[in-house]
Amino acid sequence: MLLLALLCHSVCKTHSINCSILDDPVPIPHEFYQPGNLIIGVIVSQVVFLYNHLSFMEQPTQILINEPISVPKNYQHILALAFAVKEINENPNILSNISLGFHILNSYYTARMTYKATLNLHSTQHRFVPNFICDNQNNLIALVGGCISEISANIAVISATRKTPQMVPDEIYQHIGVARLLQHFGWTWIGLVAVDDDKGDRFLQAIVPMLSQNGICYAFIVRLPKWNYVDEMVDYGLQHSIHHFLKSILFNNSAGDIVRFDSNQEIVAGFDVTNWLMFPNGSVVRVKVGRLEPQAPPGKELTIHDDQIEWHPSFNQVLPVSVCNDNCCPGYSRKKKEGEKFCCYDCARCPEGMISVKKDMDACIKCPEDQHPNKGQTKCTAKVLSFLSYKEDLGVILAILTIAFSLITILVLGIFMKHKETPIVKANNRTLTYILLISLLLCFLSSLLFIGKPGNVICLLRQSLFAFIFSVALSSILAKTITVVMAFMATKPGSKMRKWIGKRLTNYIILSCSFLQVAICALWLSTSPPFPDKDMHTAKAEIILECNEGSATMFYCVLGYMGFLAIVSLIVAFLARKLPDSFNETKFITFSMLVFCSVWLSFVPTYLSTKGKYTVAVEIFSILSSSSGLLCCIFSPKCYVIILRPELNNKEQLIRKIK
Repeated sequence: MLLLALLCHSVCKTHSINCSILDDPVPIPHEFYQPGNLIIGVIVSQVVFLYNHLSFMEQPTQILINEPISVPKNYQHILALAFAVKEINENPNILSNISLGFHILNSYYTARMTYKATLNLHSTQHRFVPNFICDNQNNLIALVGGCISEISANIAVISATRKTPQMVPDEIYQHIGVARLLQHFGWTWIGLVAVDDDKGDRFLQAIVPMLSQNGICYAFIVRLPKWNYVDEMVDYGLQHSIHHFLKSILFNNSAGDIVRFDSNQEIVAGFDVTNWLMFPNGSVVRVKVGRLEPQAPPGKELTIHDDQIEWHPSFNQVLPVSVCNDNCCPGYSRKKKEGEKFCCYDCARCPEGMISVKKDMDACIKCPEDQHPNKGQTKCTAKVLSFLSYKEDLGVILAILTIAFSLITILVLGIFMKHKETPIVKANNRTLTYILLISLLLCFLSSLLFIGKPGNVICLLRQSLFAFIFSVALSSILAKTITVVMAFMATKPGSKMRKWIGKRLTNYIILSCSFLQVAICALWLSTSPPFPDKDMHTAKAEIILECNEGSATMFYCVLGYMGFLAIVSLIVAFLARKLPDSFNETKFITFSMLVFCSVWLSFVPTYLSTKGKYTVAVEIFSILSSSSGLLCCIFSPKCYVIILRPELNNKEQLIRKIK
């Protein structure tokens, strides 16, 4: 037999002869053949026969039982195939000088007849001779079928041994379509139903991971007995599969659609999404409401026209809901429930400073530095620029106070200059008085540098100018105090202090004390100067524009030196408080320095505890209050005598007080 087979194979290969083989003993009654240079074999399920129950205890019968049962719905597959082949043959751009034919056989929804039909397609026309080449051999290039997975699997058993391409729609695209459809409607909690066989196992192995990757969970899996395949009419759209063997082809079909193949030589085909409308009389109409394009970018494969969908009347035209629990609203994020599937979760409020802009976000996100969350933590809004300006009440009040104290200082200076020849002005060193008043005036005006939007020049100068001017004022007070003490000591007989009294001593004190502050400020500005900065984090809804001091150490060194001058002045004034009243203003200086020291000692903790523009306001308030304290305590008694008690402002009165 083996020799006969080899011989017949060799002869038939070299010569097309008639093999002495009997006709097909079990012919397939329903078939359709169209000749062509290339043949596509097609196995459809157009007709069904009912057979006796098969038993392995006896020889199976070959007699068909009852009349054939036609399945009209599946006739569309045959029409689609015939139409597609006709279009290809009439288009010279597809298969030039080659005609395409087909051979259609029925599977009858049984494995036995499916195997038989597949073997027939691999045999000579009208001869059941598998594995032999005799007579006019079919040029079979591919197989199409079947309409259900069972038939396709049975065909593959035969076609795989002959290495014949079998064109079956890739189920992965349908799985993608299902996942995208569920995502579109927000159905994340579903049930799965599968046949209880190996095909059902393969379905679950493919669909479950895909659903998980797309955020969909299953609540249960139901395994059903194998279905009756007569009732399983799955339309795979054969018109999308018959060009599989064509490579590197791109053309428009008669409907104007582009036909092309992907890198795996699989046709790039889509699926229609249809809405089944069921009417009271039992009729059914399929309405196209969307389209699935598997080759589209991820996430954009599905297009649905929601307004065209007619839901079942029980839903009252409202989208059905299928979720494990309610969605987490914007402003909340999902929190996993222990021991539950990932579709079941709790909702947790976003942490402070974070937002969620969509439903069911896995994690909240931070706003950019220049933005902050709104009250509901559903979006980010721009932060407001914050600095002490002349347009707000606090800035206006501080500016008015600054101008008012400056005018008062100018008035006092004018009074002293007008009465410069009076004894009370002369007795307290007019030059020192003028220096002190001018420095106090500049102290008041320096507070204006702290109001307004910080800039490079302003930040560079405001702390150093303020420190220098205050140092001059404190040096003047110190010189004034020392001058009073030395003047009293010089009145004693035989005292050698007379030679130290004069402008040389006061100038030396002022210059030396001020120079040390200038040196500290110069070191500060040369090593780590202040600069404009933005504080994004202190206030939730504001960007604080401020002057960064550059070096906090240098800043507190400047303040510390001012405190040193104030304490020295306080000690000297306190020791000289019991000198005769005619020469003595140390009592007033002592009180003024107590006020000054109290203000700046309270400034440090207050400055450190406030943020933003209020820090600047604290420093301005400290400047104004300490300067006004000096002005009031030192000069108000003298102004009282000059203006209201001029009779006391004479030389005789002073001499009498000395005696």
